[in-house]
Amino acid sequence: MKNLKLPAAAAALCLVAFSQAQTHAQAKDHGCGGASWYALTSITASGERMDPNLMTAAHKTLPFGTKLRVTNPKNGKSAVVRINDRGPFIKGRVIDLSKAAAAKLGFINAGHTKVCMVQVS
Repeated sequence: MKNLKLPAAAAALCLVAFSQAQTHAQAKDHGCGGASWYALTSITASGERMDPNLMTAAHKTLPFGTKLRVTNPKNGKSAVVRINDRGPFIKGRVIDLSKAAAAKLGFINAGHTKVCMVQVS
């Protein structure tokens, strides 16, 4: 078999495609669903005090410390939140966000919206 040499540009394209595929594989899609927000100052299920000014969230099953990029498809705004609590406990909702996260996503006044979530490292 002959030793094939790729032109530098083709090799670079292959490397970029591989890097993008690897990055996509590292980001786990957690789908879309309903989201609401809360602004209590009680102790969360993880044991830390809930701070409405931090970018945190409650999820039913994801491990504490998991980071998610949450996107509001209605306006394209997104925020990275850290799971530190359990919930939501309302049918059709998949995540409860802190007030700060809801503000960044632009749905404070509405109270709830549909979001899409992808796990980030």
